[in-house]
Amino acid sequence: MPAHSDIHHEPVMAAEVVTWLAVRPGGAYVDCTLGDAGHATAILEASAPDGRVLGLDADPEALPPATERLRRFGDRAVVVNANFGTVASQASAYGFVPADGVLFDLGLSSRQLDVEERGFSFRRSAPLDMRFMPEGPSAAELVNGLPEQELADLIYTLGEEPRSRRIARAIVAARPLTDTAELAEVVARASGYRRGRTHPATRTFQALRMATNDELGNLRRGLSQAASVLDVGGRLVTIAYHSLEDREVKRFVGSGAVRPLTKRVIKPGPEEVARNRRSRSARMRVAENAGSSEGDR
Repeated sequence: MPAHSDIHHEPVMAAEVVTWLAVRPGGAYVDCTLGDAGHATAILEASAPDGRVLGLDADPEALPPATERLRRFGDRAVVVNANFGTVASQASAYGFVPADGVLFDLGLSSRQLDVEERGFSFRRSAPLDMRFMPEGPSAAELVNGLPEQELADLIYTLGEEPRSRRIARAIVAARPLTDTAELAEVVARASGYRRGRTHPATRTFQALRMATNDELGNLRRGLSQAASVLDVGGRLVTIAYHSLEDREVKRFVGSGAVRPLTKRVIKPGPEEVARNRRSRSARMRVAENAGSSEGDR
């Protein structure tokens, strides 16, 4: 297995992120999903000589390679192990309020997918974990502990899997399940899908990962808090990879908390998709803090 520092995650739509954040020298930016620091690097380069980035990541294993990559920027880069559901307190603690821009890149990094022990991928045998942070229930505890109906509801709601009841029934019959490849095979047999471009376990694994990490709950909290830390005119840029995330972002932007700057989602160009297959489902939305004084209404 390669060392974590050897696995590189190419940032999706990095040029578009810099453009839509309106990155400028001296600006203060919060990258809520630091990962391998690809976006943070692009922002720091574009905001030279004195722009700053606060990088948050819920995954403690992301910090060492990200910190090393950002070392050349000195104290312009601040790296913190924290979930973006606490972005307001983190931004306040590290002097990033008000912020000129906040970024959410909601996809899993290549490092998380490719490191076997994390259990995010169904393409290899690994412990059924899926936690970003080493605390709270693992995916294995959900798979083996939830009643059949609750498991079916979870797979249907968070995975948008139409065969959720059949899959939940098969999982319960096969318990205990502690290995990703074993679970994927159970789901594949139960779903009746033919193996093709999309693996039949994709939706079930998505649902379990999202439930394990309370991804939608943290996203709602993070978006609301991001709006509160943005300066007037500050930009909010989000990149979602499936409809549930994008729906939450669209709902938030439409709530009036921020003002949308794009009528439609922005997607990566064909050259980027050809170069980085994991970018193909990316959907970017952009909004700004328009202020709330009487003069702004």
